[in-house]
Amino acid sequence: MASVSWRHALFFLLVVNLSVLTTACSSHYGNAIEEFCLAKFKLDMEVLDQRQWCSWEDTVESYGELTNCTFLVALKMNCFWPNRMVDEFFIRVHRHYFHDCSMSGRLLHDPPNQILGPFIVVPILVTLLMTALVVWRSKRSEGII
Repeated sequence: MASVSWRHALFFLLVVNLSVLTTACSSHYGNAIEEFCLAKFKLDMEVLDQRQWCSWEDTVESYGELTNCTFLVALKMNCFWPNRMVDEFFIRVHRHYFHDCSMSGRLLHDPPNQILGPFIVVPILVTLLMTALVVWRSKRSEGII
């Protein structure tokens, strides 16, 4: 019976410690990532033209630095990462900077002509060849009664 109450007390202490850590993180962690991480990300994004915001090649470095910054701040503040604050933070970042981007995260554009050309020319040639073959076979009346 004593071991059961000891376990309950240990569990209670663990829950209290985790709740204290969580409340400590929520009060200052959000401000820290806004001040340190988002400020740098905003400067990096201002350098880019707004049409380049959806280009993964142009934003991957800044986005990676933003992610690492939120992790390092959480580490320094003894917070769990990822957490609810980080999720909400990145949702706000995506709504502001990437709301017009496609789901793949890349700008959509036509492939180069060297790639696109064969996909257009080959079906046209096959269609013309098959049409010529049908016409040629229909003019030959050998073996038809």
